[in-house]
Amino acid sequence: MNTKTEWRLLFEPTRVGSIAVKNRYAMGPMGPLGLATPGGGWSPRGIEYYVRRAQGGVGLIITGVCQVTNPAEHLPAGALPNPVLNPAEFLSTSRELTERVHAYGAKIVFQAGAGFGRVIVPGMVPHGSAPVAPSAIPYRWDPSVTCREMTTDEIHAVVGNFRATGALAKAAGFDGIQVHAVHEGYLLDQFAIEFYNHRTDEYGGSLENRLRFATEIASAIHAGAGDEYPVQLRYSLRSMVKDWGVGALPDEDFVERGRDTEEGIAAARMLHDAGYEVLDVDAGTYDSWFWNHPPMYQKKGLFLPFAKVLKEACPDIPLIVAGRLDDPDLAASAVRDGIVDMVSLARPLLADPDIVRKIESGHPEAVRPCLSCQEGCIGRIEHYVSLRCAVNPMTAREREYQLVAVQPRNAKRVLIVGGGLAGMEAARVLAVRGHTPVIHEKAERLGGVVIAGGQPSFKEDDLALIAWYERELQSLGVEVHLGDAVHPGDFDPQQWDHVILASGSVPNRLPVPGAERAIDACDALLEQDSLGHDVAIIGGGLTGCELGLSLRERNHNVTIVEMLDDVLEKNSPLCMANESMLHEMVHATAGIGVATKARVSAIGSSDISVDTPAGPQRVAADSVVTAIGYRPNTELVEAIRDSGIPFNVIGDARRCANIMYAIWDAFEVASHLE
Repeated sequence: MNTKTEWRLLFEPTRVGSIAVKNRYAMGPMGPLGLATPGGGWSPRGIEYYVRRAQGGVGLIITGVCQVTNPAEHLPAGALPNPVLNPAEFLSTSRELTERVHAYGAKIVFQAGAGFGRVIVPGMVPHGSAPVAPSAIPYRWDPSVTCREMTTDEIHAVVGNFRATGALAKAAGFDGIQVHAVHEGYLLDQFAIEFYNHRTDEYGGSLENRLRFATEIASAIHAGAGDEYPVQLRYSLRSMVKDWGVGALPDEDFVERGRDTEEGIAAARMLHDAGYEVLDVDAGTYDSWFWNHPPMYQKKGLFLPFAKVLKEACPDIPLIVAGRLDDPDLAASAVRDGIVDMVSLARPLLADPDIVRKIESGHPEAVRPCLSCQEGCIGRIEHYVSLRCAVNPMTAREREYQLVAVQPRNAKRVLIVGGGLAGMEAARVLAVRGHTPVIHEKAERLGGVVIAGGQPSFKEDDLALIAWYERELQSLGVEVHLGDAVHPGDFDPQQWDHVILASGSVPNRLPVPGAERAIDACDALLEQDSLGHDVAIIGGGLTGCELGLSLRERNHNVTIVEMLDDVLEKNSPLCMANESMLHEMVHATAGIGVATKARVSAIGSSDISVDTPAGPQRVAADSVVTAIGYRPNTELVEAIRDSGIPFNVIGDARRCANIMYAIWDAFEVASHLE
């Protein structure tokens, strides 16, 4: 091992509460959607998913939210592991999981949830039923729907199921339970926060009453598993809520409608006294979702200030803290300063299950970076009820997606046209399997459009991903030709056994007078300092909005012109957390003007003509940037087809999408090429 001196404390044995762990790294809880059996146990995919992270060196695994049966919610069987649905199935699969995780010296805590309440996704609400909540409050996904108040009998039934869960988790070999959660605006958090809880019985009113549901659960778990069995809590110190469905931005001055810091500290003390020995701390609710699930627009280590406040007020409470802590310098300083007891990595362990081992060996540059894009994780959970990762196609598919070496007699020499992410991932996978990929890239460096996309300060991890690929390809000995465009006559069947066309996309053009003056968004991202003071961006999708924020950071005056009713209505991020934060930032940033339902009719020498609902307007513009989408670059397809060489088209050359689909396309094709 060649661990950097400053990082060594991250790898010293320690204790978190009563659990002894081999290092300071925990795997943060992420919902195991798609990893359960119909009977509430762990599927083979789920077991392999966690075992793979244990192999990578993490000290403590927190499974991510599973559910006890909540009679008020009727969660579909098999949506998540559930100890009380079929105890025998849960025990048999969980025992296999815990024994295999323990073999690598890791500990594993079972995270169990009481319910979703007003934030349950529509697909899980029975037809004709209203979601339940502490009180009759608006449903998060459709405020026109009013939730039904949960009865005391239903509350008692959930508490009883936690007693059974405690006994089952202990019997299954889990090292403790983490309750989900007085956190993120889930059901227990809704009970705990006065903004959501309007009850007048013993579960409403005072803070003690509002925490009663959660404290009764801690007592029930100990009743089932014994007083010494470790019980933790996922906990949001502060809600960051301005109103229903409206979250506060970082550093914003606002009136907190949810739990404020003072109440958060008081609640933490009460919950710790009730038997929760460790708090796993963050901030936010579903009304401010970009806190609990931080996009790239949030700072690294964003929860450390919250943890510092709580630690100073309650130094006796051990804290686990996540929040973009993949930088070992930042993680080590947080431990050294006594802010955190364990550093939690969630999405970084999706991107690279070996991140802990690589940091310990002194090679953080070898870590495949998480982009905080949330396309594969939260986005896939939100829309497709399955946990994945944008940059690591093997996540939660570890066994069936193993790369199989090709027989030497079947090894192919493969021409890869294009050195963007799709081309690089295809080359990486082919080389690992024993093929001979050769990349030809017309630009002078690898990376494609991601080079431009990574220019904003908040997209640093995009550039880190390019650097990771460059190192991987170099270590694999992949032949790369830069500044070398492929032409129609270059497809020689005597030289190539297969062709992968990863030629990317070309920008759409605006059909208005003066369009020749406009600059494509990718070129503008690379030349931000030369655009002049006033910049007009035509197109308010993801690219246009991110460019606008980046330009404003550099003190440009920006106007975004969007023909739809609002920015980010088209080509927006898949994940709601990313979309909502970017939307709020664009509208809240001084120096960025937004014209919606507007069309550019002409581009002049120093301004643009815009047709708006209020009539024609002129907008000053030293530079005009078009961010109106892209179309696949397929100009070489016919030449490849005419050559007779077998081929595949991947990434944006197949369908303009995003980083995730470029990488997934490449992995799929390259992993099966025979």
